[in-house]
This record gives sequence, C-alpha cells and structure tokens, in this order.
Amino acid sequence: MSAYLKLDHIDKTFVRGATTTQVLKEVTLEIEKGEYVSIIGHSGCGKSTLLNIVAGLTTATAGGVILEGREVNAPGPDRAVVFQNHSLLPWLTVYDNVRLAVDKVFSGTKSRAERNDWTLHNLELVQMVHAKDKRPGEVSGGMKQRVGIARALAMEPKVLLLDEPFGALDALTRAHLQDSVMQIHATLGNTILMITHDVDEAVLLSDRIVMMTNGPSARIGEVLTVDLVRPRRRLELVANPTYLKAREAVLKFLHERHRFVEAA
Repeated sequence: MSAYLKLDHIDKTFVRGATTTQVLKEVTLEIEKGEYVSIIGHSGCGKSTLLNIVAGLTTATAGGVILEGREVNAPGPDRAVVFQNHSLLPWLTVYDNVRLAVDKVFSGTKSRAERNDWTLHNLELVQMVHAKDKRPGEVSGGMKQRVGIARALAMEPKVLLLDEPFGALDALTRAHLQDSVMQIHATLGNTILMITHDVDEAVLLSDRIVMMTNGPSARIGEVLTVDLVRPRRRLELVANPTYLKAREAVLKFLHERHRFVEAA
C-alpha cells in the first residue's frame, strides 16, 4: 500500500546568474494519513524550500510530490499553509479572513448558510469566535496565528503545512498554541507536516521527526519515531524517559551538525 503523502527523490537547485546552488539532494520521505511529522535542522538546510515544494509554491528541480497517488506540483486547497507571518488581510474582520478561504473553496458545493456555519465552526476550533468581528490589528499575535490556522483548516486540506507557525510568539502564547494544535490534530486526525527550529516543540507534537543535514545539498540525515502516547500533556513529559531520550537524540544530531559547520 502506497503512502498517503510521498516526497519522491526531490532535488532543488537555484540558479542566480553564474552561480548554481543545490539546496536539496535526493530527499525521499513517506508520510501516512493522520501522521504529524516535523522537519528540523540548522538554518539554510532547505526546510522551508522543501515545505514550499510540497505546497506547490516552488517547483522541484528533480523528483516530485505524490499525494494520494497523484503528483501535485502547483498550489491547491488540498495543501494549506500556515506561515510564521499570519498573512491576514488587515482590512477584513477575523470572520471575513476565514470566510474568504471558505468561499474560494466551497462556493460551488456549500450554500451561503452552510459556508457561514463552516466559517464559525473553524473559528470555534481555534477558540476565536468571540473575536470574529475584530480586525487583525485589534487582536494579539497569538490570536492572529489562530485565525491563520482556522483559515487553513477551513479549506479542509488533505495536508496541513506549518512553516515555523509559532516562531514569532512569546513562550507562553507559543505553549498555548501548541496545545491547541495538538487538540485539533486529536479531533480531526489530519495529516500535518511542520517546519521548526524548536527541539522541544518537535518532540511534543510529532509522531516522527525528520532531521536534515546541513546545506548545501541537504539530505535527510535521520528520522526519529517519537513513541509517546497521545494525548500528550507537557507537564507530565518533563521527566518522561521516552521524551528525554527523543530530545537528547535530536539535540545530539543538531550539535554534531553544528560542529561540522564550525570545523569547515
């Protein structure tokens, strides 16, 4: 049985004038339906480039992305992206920012009333119904990111792509949003591919952690399975041997890669 999402021998080379840089080399990864996979690595290893290839925002030089047995190489609602920058339209309300995506995807299949209910349902998932009439400038950074997540979920994507979604937030807000994403994943059983620099975040949220070698020509160095039962509660994991062992393995990998860079 083939994987739900497959990254198949992906290469990516950028050409600028006379300079050619190979960012990714032979990246192959299979992700099952409902799995939460994080990609981690040092800056410049091509993590975001890889995510953009999956999203269809960047074209692979070689290889490709297969979703449910079909190659995807252009943007589509089956792969929704949440960036570190929430990318909300400042002149629209919270409700209208989400409704925009709902109308785009479901105008031909849902009635106006159904689209309204669906918009509110997704705002409820991220606990933002109370702020539906506010504009982005009137809510906090964490709330903006909740709206961005609601907008992505409202498209009913087959894969949710998260590119450092909590990177610009303070520690407390970040923790609250991580808990929210875990709850949403438990409720919906959706497939998630996330880019992160944060080792604790990766271990807390993921079923598997993909560790990238340093660029150029970055590859998958190791893939770590996180054998922690769900639901996961961060305070209970502080002294959990499995959590600590997984955290140590990722830190060791990243430390070794950093040492190689310093020695170069």
